[in-house]
Amino acid sequence: MVALYALKRLQLDWVWWLVSPQNPLKDTKETGEYKTRLAFTKTIANHPRFVVTNLENQIHSRNTAQTLISMQNAFSQAHFVWIMGADSFSDLDRWKRWNYIVDSLPLAVLARPGYSVRALGSQAANRYAKNRVPNEQAGMLAKRRAPAWVFVSMPLRKESSTAIRHGA
Repeated sequence: MVALYALKRLQLDWVWWLVSPQNPLKDTKETGEYKTRLAFTKTIANHPRFVVTNLENQIHSRNTAQTLISMQNAFSQAHFVWIMGADSFSDLDRWKRWNYIVDSLPLAVLARPGYSVRALGSQAANRYAKNRVPNEQAGMLAKRRAPAWVFVSMPLRKESSTAIRHGA
């Protein structure tokens, strides 16, 4: 649902799902085994404009900044937008080279239940406050030069990816 909403609201051509081999901020018990997550993602991301990729595994990436460098080198003419939930954005300052991420490509931060206030008061939001794009201009985000970010309000659902993976 979030990917479909982002596709339409941000007026994107494609949504690439980058299935990470291992989130360094989570343990395997929480995320599940990589092959299982990759197969599950391919099952749920069943849309003609969704691409599920194991790029991070192929390039042996250990963090998002490293992945972005590889993507920008390989796809220098593309206009990427990093889509993330408000829960991740609220802790973005814990990510390795997080400033590089924000300075490299526009970010779309999608509302998540219980995280909006925390995300909008986060270190990343405060540091890049002047680079925030109004919600009504979200459809032009891909054309913006980084740093640029938008907080996208959307219908909230209580399900989490962790709960879905565990069959809850």
